[in-house]
This record gives sequence, structure tokens and C-alpha cells, in this order.
Amino acid sequence: MFHDRARIEVQAGRGGDGALSFRREKYVPKGGPDGGDGGPGGDVVLVADADLRDLSSFRRRHYFKAGSGGAGGGSGRHGASGADAELRVPVGTQVLDEDEQLLADLATPDVRLVLARGGGGGRGNRHFATPTRQAPRFAETGLPGEQAVLELRLKLLADAALVGLPNAGKSSLLRRISNATPKVAEYPFTTLQPVLGTVDSDERQLVAADVPGLIEGASKGVGLGHEFLAHLERARLLVHVIDASAGDPAEAFAAIDHELEEYGAGLAERPQAVVLNKLDLLDEAPPFEVDDPRIVRVFALSAVTGEGLDPFRRALFELCPPADAPAHDERQGLAEFLVYRPQPDTGRRFRILRTDRGYRVAGKPGSEEELEQALRDAGAKSGDEVEVEGEALELQ
Repeated sequence: MFHDRARIEVQAGRGGDGALSFRREKYVPKGGPDGGDGGPGGDVVLVADADLRDLSSFRRRHYFKAGSGGAGGGSGRHGASGADAELRVPVGTQVLDEDEQLLADLATPDVRLVLARGGGGGRGNRHFATPTRQAPRFAETGLPGEQAVLELRLKLLADAALVGLPNAGKSSLLRRISNATPKVAEYPFTTLQPVLGTVDSDERQLVAADVPGLIEGASKGVGLGHEFLAHLERARLLVHVIDASAGDPAEAFAAIDHELEEYGAGLAERPQAVVLNKLDLLDEAPPFEVDDPRIVRVFALSAVTGEGLDPFRRALFELCPPADAPAHDERQGLAEFLVYRPQPDTGRRFRILRTDRGYRVAGKPGSEEELEQALRDAGAKSGDEVEVEGEALELQ
């Protein structure tokens, strides 16, 4: 089954704790602090993979967590960085937050997007040594990683998209011109999910999509149309496939064009080609007298017998010229995506320090709930001693 939506929860890795350590070597019985820093937590990263076609890999698994950073050690040893969690999605995947606000659009292969950043590692006690405090007995704990609940939505990237009423012959046409093998039968709604196919020529390839048949009211969610109309948004050419044996082709064109206009997203302004299909059932091609500047070409053919297929296939390459190659960006690691809404600053104004007796709070926490959550994230348990603004308390 084709999956074009997925809801996931991501959790970045927690930073490692800084080390509380002192140099103890032969002939150096009272060496200074030498605690190393904790490693940063791993990120949760989304990668646009040109080899994937849908989001079915997220059907069974919805929670993803990156690795935690390693704790620092003595002699200034730093902790290891946490392992990133890499999630691969098809090109054309959009990322939305819990309020369904669009955050990013991965429309280019190999684009990388950080969904949640790992927490920073804590500093070891050697960072806190001063001329008046030569033996600091505390070190920072690592910060927790970011977490989020996100929705992934896929919008297919196709050069040409076949649209039309149910049983117009779209699947049969896609079978004949491409390498796709959609289900074909003599009844409506045979196609229940979008199908992609590659059309080959001597010089290049293009991608054609077969979208489930639309009915009246599809733009308002009737039938299968509402959720699948989104897959037309990125098609460069809309191909209206009309059953020429079912009546006036102009009426069928008007019905589908109305749904495209009602849906919006610029579909009604897209270049359009018209295919009068099923000529094998007629003595001659019916007239198609629609004067519309958006219609770039009209074809009469039979997907069953193959009549008129070769001119149609060649015309697709003419009507879908090669897209301009994106400018090369040598700054590796920078994601080529659009951020539509900046993320709020959720950084804490205080840090949790680990001491030889328990924990110490540096800075002023905003509320008791925020402080308790920060202590729990740092690993504090009920009964541990916590020093807040010079006062020693016991965590309940």
C-alpha cells in the first residue's frame, strides 16, 4: 500500500556528563582537577533519498532516538559523541509541526535536515578551577536533547501527471508509455493509490504519475481525490485523460478542470495536455472544441491497441523540457530546504552541576517545575542533595 503520510516522534541524544576528577600520580599526590568534558548527544537527521517512493518505512516504527554522548574521563579525556539517528525519506517530503505549520520541504535529493539537535556535553571540573578555587568538586551534567512530534507528508515529484475521471484509461496509458505496472481492470476506481513510472527516450528520462480517478467534489474531500490532489502540485504538466467513448469530451474536461480550480495551489494555471483515449471503441476521433490557452496539445489515441502512442510519448519530452540544474553549493552539510517558521528559543537560563555530594544549580531557574524537570533529566533521584542559591535541599 502507498503511504504518503506518517506521524513520528523524535528524541535527540543527551549530552554526556563532565568528569569530576583530580590528577593522582606518583610523586603528584595533590594534582589539580583534570576532568574532561562530556560528548555531545547525537542528532536526529532527515535525508531525502531519490531511491525511495513512499513513507511505508514509518508504518510500523514511529519513535526514533539518537545516541547519548559519552561521559568525560580523567586526564582531560573527552566523552565520545552520540550516534546520529538518520531517517531516509523520499524526495518531495514535507515536515510539519504539531500545529500543521510547514517547517521544511525536502525537494532536492540528498538534502539533510536536522529534526532534533543533541544536547551539549557537560564541562569537566578542570574548567571551574580559579586561583581562589583550586579544587572544584563539581562538574556540569550533559543537557537533554531536543524532542518533537512531527508529521511527514509526501508530495510526488513528477514531470507529467495523468488526471481524469474514473475508468478513463489512465493506468493503461501509463503501462504502455512507461515501466510502471499499475493494476488495470474494466471497472472504476481500479487505481487506489498514486503510481509512478519512468518514460525513456534516447537522451533522457521523465517521470509520469497516475493519480486515482477524481469525482465531483474531490477538491472538498469527496472520494479519493482530496488527499491525492496534493500529488499534482509539483507536476510540470497535467495530462487530462478522457474516455472519448463515454460522451462529450468537453464535459469531462470541464468537470476535472473545475476540481483543479477549486483545490487551488496553482493547479488551474498549470500547462495541460488533453488525451482522447479509447479510440478503438469509436469509428473516428470525436471533436474537442475547447479554446483554452492552457491547453498545449490534444492527442487522440488508444492505450489498448497502441494507436497514437508513439507521437504522444515523443511529445511528452517536448512539453516537459529538462529542468534547470540547481546551482552547486560547496558548503557541504547545509540543508537546502525552506524554513517557514523559526523555532522558539527553549534554552535554559541555568545549568545543573554534579558535585561529590549531589547536584548544584548554577543560575536562577524559572519555576519549580522547570527546575525539577532539569534535575530529572540530569539523572537526579528522590533523596539526592541539591544546592540552590547556597541552600542545600533534598529532592523529593
